[in-house]
Amino acid sequence: MRQRKKNRIYMQIATLTMVMVIVLVSVSVYTSKHDLKDGKITRYLFTNKVEQYRSVVEKYAKEHEVEEHVDVLLAMMMQESGGRGDDPMQSSESLCGEVGCIDEPEKSIQQGVAYFSKGLQAAEGDVELAVQAYNFGLGFVDYVQEKNKDFDEAVAIEFSQVMYQNAEDPSKYTCLRKEAKQHEACYGDIYYARDVMNYKHDFVAAN
Repeated sequence: MRQRKKNRIYMQIATLTMVMVIVLVSVSVYTSKHDLKDGKITRYLFTNKVEQYRSVVEKYAKEHEVEEHVDVLLAMMMQESGGRGDDPMQSSESLCGEVGCIDEPEKSIQQGVAYFSKGLQAAEGDVELAVQAYNFGLGFVDYVQEKNKDFDEAVAIEFSQVMYQNAEDPSKYTCLRKEAKQHEACYGDIYYARDVMNYKHDFVAAN
């Protein structure tokens, strides 16, 4: 009877220890992928079509030393294509100067990550500037730096206006947003960085 009671106690201790280990590991994994600030968890929300490419994005992000920005890259894919098509990062133009030269998702991701990495380096680590430059082209980074300005929507609109007004054929640019048309800023997407970063949401952390 006494031995049986001891065995039961040992089993309870072992079970409790295992539960604690699982909880600690789960918390560790969770917090490694999310920022916890002021009782809130910050994370990005993506569709399954985008999430299916996470491992591929991680692969090239590590290769180009931007692995801490995997979620930003996935948010860019959300904005570009929602993870659909053969060029989910819409990176053909940065590779060959025209749409449609990439027809393999992995090649699209490889090029997109490489281009973002170049932009981030040129932007001296300013993530939002690099994200907007992904849409506008790396010349946008030069423009902001030459103007000695910080990145914001005003400078994005200004750059778009300049590029649109100086274009040889402005008709090839479409004002997809009514705000862009009002500002005569139809080169690229003036709110690209804002919309990419809006895939990040704050959630109240569970107690």
